[in-house]
Amino acid sequence: MLSRTAALLLPVLGHLRITADPVSAAATDPAPYTADTASDTADTAPTVAPGSIVAANHTSLADPVVVLAALHRLGARPVVLATAGLWRIPLLGTLLRHEGHIAVHRGTARAAESLDAAAAALAAGRVVLIYGEGGLPRRRDSGELPPGPFRSGLARLAHATGAPVVPLGQAGSRRLTSGGRAKQLAGLATAPVRRPGLHVHLGAPLHLPADTAEATARAHHAVTAAWTAASRHAASRGAASRHAAAGQGPEATRP
Repeated sequence: MLSRTAALLLPVLGHLRITADPVSAAATDPAPYTADTASDTADTAPTVAPGSIVAANHTSLADPVVVLAALHRLGARPVVLATAGLWRIPLLGTLLRHEGHIAVHRGTARAAESLDAAAAALAAGRVVLIYGEGGLPRRRDSGELPPGPFRSGLARLAHATGAPVVPLGQAGSRRLTSGGRAKQLAGLATAPVRRPGLHVHLGAPLHLPADTAEATARAHHAVTAAWTAASRHAASRGAASRHAAAGQGPEATRP
């Protein structure tokens, strides 16, 4: 239900586009996948294999909605690892518990329990969504920056389970919510009018090495590459929109 709610809500807030790397260089058609609407995904969409870990960059309180909506469009309904504080929010906490999402009790003796629960979910064939940074950036502007340092949990989970890691980069969600509480509320309130461009890019799945430090570095590099692709696409769409609005786009040259 959480994924479906995100998929229904996001079109009201902004315009989502999804791209993906070719699965392999040996693919018959190596062109990257691109979709602007849900109908574009019917035959050509990449799939997120059951038992995969999706590793995403975390930039905004709104980006889980963006990521869940994108994965829902691709047919994946992930179990999400999220800070335990969300479970104390009325209704949301009930929904999170009911759907089997995993609370992360950071800085406590229970912190390791989340990785055990995630391993069990992967063994059952679920897709697990994890944010390698383990938290939001401490800044108030709405700009895009590369992912921060990763914690070791992603690498340890991949090593314990042997699950493939799908790097996911998202850009644009800070245009929905960023800054202090008043600015975040204002961003959500005005989003249906502004409808900012949102972009999700999926990299090719990879298997991480056993060494935790090396695996963490490799995962960070892959997610950063996916974020770079998403950010580049989002920036080019934004420039095209501004040119069209100023009468400089293709529409302006039509008789």
